[in-house]
Amino acid sequence: MSSLPNALTISRIALVPLFVAAFFLPGEAGRWIVFVLFCLAGATDALDGMLARKYGAESSFGRMLDPIADKLIVSSALLMLAADGTLSGIHLVPALVILCREILVSGLREFLAAADVSLPVTRIAKVKTTVQVAAIAALIASSATERMLPGVTIGALIGMWVAAALTFYTGYAYLQAGLSHAQGDRRRRRADANDEAPAVRREQRPA
Repeated sequence: MSSLPNALTISRIALVPLFVAAFFLPGEAGRWIVFVLFCLAGATDALDGMLARKYGAESSFGRMLDPIADKLIVSSALLMLAADGTLSGIHLVPALVILCREILVSGLREFLAAADVSLPVTRIAKVKTTVQVAAIAALIASSATERMLPGVTIGALIGMWVAAALTFYTGYAYLQAGLSHAQGDRRRRRADANDEAPAVRREQRPA
């Protein structure tokens, strides 16, 4: 059971090439396939986390791989939506904010991991993820559902802007945490250097 959450995470990464390829399928059927694959990726994300917590199967490998899988599927979706014109003009801004935040947080996690410091996932970050996934899923299906549900595209775009605002807020909070740790680490090194200096001078004093 301990390997099942990791297997689900790996399967989510394996879906990415299929997900991207499905964007090139013609007509509404292609969009529905993309939508199903995106929802399947979201379902495995929720399931592997639930199983890891329930059976105590959390691992360093899983903690490393899970955010990578999430970023791959979200980034692929945003890039493909921009490529086919679903996201265009001013509505490219929230996509750029989301992508830049993902890069920022990845860098911060790598920096802090070297110092054995973790960035906990906040409640607002979880809300951001939910809004973001729902908006992207709605955009993926928008061309196929607009006739049945007029206004779904506008609603999805509004959701993208809301997700971008939450993304900016959480990214700024993570950046502050990283800078605060970096400044504290710099002050500690400076204090250690000052403590060592008198001892060095004493050792160099002639007998």
